Amino acid sequence: MNRRLSPAWTLAILTGLNLFNYIDRFVLSAVLTPLKEELKISDGQVGRIATAFMIGYFVTSPIFGYLGDRMPRKWLIAVGIFVWSLGTVLTGFAPTLGILLAFRALVGLGEASYATTSPSLISDNFAATKRNFALTVFYVAIPVGAALGNIFGGLIAEHYSWRHAFIWTGAPGLILALVLLPFKETERGAADGTRAADRIKPSLADVVKLFWLPKFMLVVLGYTAYTFALGAFGTWGPTFFVRVHGMALTPASTFFGTMTVITGLLGTFIGGYLAGVWQKYNRAGYAWTIALSVLISVPLVVLSFTLPNQLAAQACMAVAMFFLWFSTGPVNTITLEAVPANLHASAMAVSIFMIHLFGDLWSSEIVGHLSDLWHSLQKAVLILPVALLVAAGFWLVLAIRTQREKTPVTEPVAHA
Repeated sequence: MNRRLSPAWTLAILTGLNLFNYIDRFVLSAVLTPLKEELKISDGQVGRIATAFMIGYFVTSPIFGYLGDRMPRKWLIAVGIFVWSLGTVLTGFAPTLGILLAFRALVGLGEASYATTSPSLISDNFAATKRNFALTVFYVAIPVGAALGNIFGGLIAEHYSWRHAFIWTGAPGLILALVLLPFKETERGAADGTRAADRIKPSLADVVKLFWLPKFMLVVLGYTAYTFALGAFGTWGPTFFVRVHGMALTPASTFFGTMTVITGLLGTFIGGYLAGVWQKYNRAGYAWTIALSVLISVPLVVLSFTLPNQLAAQACMAVAMFFLWFSTGPVNTITLEAVPANLHASAMAVSIFMIHLFGDLWSSEIVGHLSDLWHSLQKAVLILPVALLVAAGFWLVLAIRTQREKTPVTEPVAHA
């Protein structure tokens, strides 16, 4: 029980677990068509399924963030994995929409525990010079997991049923939840060369002060608009190609999954690498990377939703996604480095709370309702590049402000 994992093994295990996290989350987008047909629900109600997940996710994230700065994180991680896996399995047995919404909220609750504490644990295992790379590796599980969720979900639904897709993808996590428990976790603030952050337990007032940190708020506000767009995009992506371009469900899910994993891997790693290099020569390297990459993607997203030719639309979407994935590592690195070390878990919790409460909690359902209202999913999704433009605006301000900064926040906060 006293053995401590090396930083490399800690990162590898947490990344692997994060992969299952996103597989379970994105199975839903692959099975929307058969799920909708069996339950006889509207597009607005379909969007509500994603909303239910987000309610469970963002409402509980502040609780887990508060606990993550005070108690052993491996237990919070274990509980999170078990709960989200159980919720995924139970989704496959839901007889009605109401019960299904409750199980998806349970998935969100479990993922909140994992998402708020894992980055904090990684941050304590890697010094500032290696932290961006480590977080980039950790978050590369997003595109890979999303792709596998779409691919596996589509294949299982085609050969068996949409219910089997949830059951089979959720089951492994019930065992994997135990993987970190035998090991001792790294002390808070260890990678920064001080144990002070480990001794000072932040108060609720310290957490509230996060809202008065300009750099933290700019990155979170931009991330909120970015998440609004990508949340709805992930939910409706395969269905867009089914309806607008007449593709069958499995080819649409396979394309979307394959595109996500290829552009996600390349974009996340290349974006993380370029941001790291830029940061060496410019204190705003991380911020410029996320701002400019999202700005470049905006016209490409518009073209992907409006071009009548299927191949041209797919090509534009793939290039846009490549640039959108540039933000994955740097945005979370900025979030952590904008706050004191003893508030890392709380900062991640506040970020999760904000980006989902004002971001993708509503976006999938809004797109669904607009699709019902306008009788056109193609028109409804055009609100998403507007959200990306807003994200780029906040991050451009962040980059300019960071360029002018003199001293970063490095010391843990103290409170009365």
